[in-house]
Amino acid sequence: MPETGVLAYAVLGSLGLLLVLLVRGRTPPALLFTVWATVYYLCGLVDQRAFLSGFTNPALATLVLLMMVSIALERAPILDRVADAIVRGGPGGAVLRLSAVVAPLSAFLNNTALVGALLGVVTRQRRLPPSKLLIPLSYAAILGGTMTLVGTSTNLVVSSFAVNAGLPALGMFQFAWVGVPVALGGIAVLVWCARWLPANQGDEGSTGQAYFLEARVLPDSPLVGRSIEANRLRRLEGLFLAEILRGGRLLSPVGPQEIIAAGDVLIFSGETRNVQALRQFSGLEVFGAQADELLRSNLVEVVIASQSTLANRTLREVDFRSLFDAAVVGIRRGDKRLTGQLGTIPLHVGDCLLLAVGPDFHQHRNIDRNFHVLGGSLQRPRLSRSQSRLALGGFAAVIGLSALGWVALLDGLLVLLGVFLATGLLSAGELRRRFPFELVLIIGSALSMASALEASGAAALMAKAVVRMFGGWGAMGALIGVYLVTVALTELITNNAAAALAFPLALSSAAAFGADPTPFIMVVAYGASACFLLPFGYQTHLMVYSPGRYRYVDFFRIGLPLSLVYGLCVLLLVPRVFPFYP
Repeated sequence: MPETGVLAYAVLGSLGLLLVLLVRGRTPPALLFTVWATVYYLCGLVDQRAFLSGFTNPALATLVLLMMVSIALERAPILDRVADAIVRGGPGGAVLRLSAVVAPLSAFLNNTALVGALLGVVTRQRRLPPSKLLIPLSYAAILGGTMTLVGTSTNLVVSSFAVNAGLPALGMFQFAWVGVPVALGGIAVLVWCARWLPANQGDEGSTGQAYFLEARVLPDSPLVGRSIEANRLRRLEGLFLAEILRGGRLLSPVGPQEIIAAGDVLIFSGETRNVQALRQFSGLEVFGAQADELLRSNLVEVVIASQSTLANRTLREVDFRSLFDAAVVGIRRGDKRLTGQLGTIPLHVGDCLLLAVGPDFHQHRNIDRNFHVLGGSLQRPRLSRSQSRLALGGFAAVIGLSALGWVALLDGLLVLLGVFLATGLLSAGELRRRFPFELVLIIGSALSMASALEASGAAALMAKAVVRMFGGWGAMGALIGVYLVTVALTELITNNAAAALAFPLALSSAAAFGADPTPFIMVVAYGASACFLLPFGYQTHLMVYSPGRYRYVDFFRIGLPLSLVYGLCVLLLVPRVFPFYP
């Protein structure tokens, strides 16, 4: 085997290992991509200039500026004004109105920020069960993001790969010719499938799909030495004593004659509104504080954000009270029944936390980065009418001038960010707290890795495999193969990581047939956004997973028909809008 072949297979093997680690999810993707890019550089697969240029790519800089500008746009009150009208009527009509609002907004606003802004509104309303609306909210944001260059970070990432490969940057509305019909077809599927969405309202008698709570029995508690039945712990309205943790042993199920001992950790499941029932018992400690004292505090329900520093860490590992002036009373993760001890459970993005907050909670500057607030008295400061006009008008002007080709998008966003800082719509502190370091590392490293795949011949090997499998149908067969590979990757890992791994395959497949690379590049962009089957492949799915109390099968039931219609539309339209041969 020639030396280049050995090198190509070695690089493919390393990519396989990277994919396994990404799927396992125990190591942050930013760290993995940075390590892989660094190793490729040290091994001589990427020269110094190519390695560093990945982090200074104009499209990457544009993406960062867009995310910084979006921080101010998130606070515009337009979303509050339309939210009440969205949820009127039956589920089908509500899903149609929700999608008709969210998809166009998502074409220009960051979809994560958009879902975060509507998440609390949809969850708190009582006209319809939130579970009837939250999956459509997430899916509509994805569909809308496919319509423009700035609709999702994935489109800008793919554009950055194209520029790095010496190809023209993708245009602002180049995506719309396929994205708009695809979004309309997807919304039709969501409305049709609305009947299949669960109605997880959380009725009065339900103890399933509830918060995971724990309380420690103090040595001087009057509960010690008495049975569960005698202490009336079996008769709590809306709370169910599921387990007792005693001396490292988990007692489950708990019988009525079980005697309470000092130091026992009582593990309950129950609804948010019933947590106050614990106040009647003296000598109970709820995660470091007396139950009666802690539960007098304001209770706030939050969702762990995708960029939170709490992800994959336990409450024991972080000084939660000092960080946020709050104590965790309970945890909820979709419909899963958590077990063990509260402080030893690794937190996941999308977990719901029930917090007993202190008076300084709303003043902590790290709240927005770590949480989406669902309930409680915390309200983010909204822009005034004049500030909203400035923010939205300025952003619309930048998009319009860029679409006309009069001003480069990077230049326009840079000026707009300066205006926001000068007028006080944004502060330097907000930019520091919300700067997307992880995304910069992933994309910058992925650009270097793409160069290594090309230089080593690994990309050509992948393209040959696609040609062998789908080559009987010519360039169209290869296009289908590239799309399917991209969709499989985005379901297993993150959308941006999927685009990074699939892009070299797209270029090599186009070269193998002597075709224009544009249709192959576009199916990578659309395929990387086609995450509809599993909740952990896309961050907005994780955001709605626990508030909607969903199961994995709920995403699959709605996502399968949507994924099929989406893929069929993309594969039919892309070759017509972007021909293989001039």
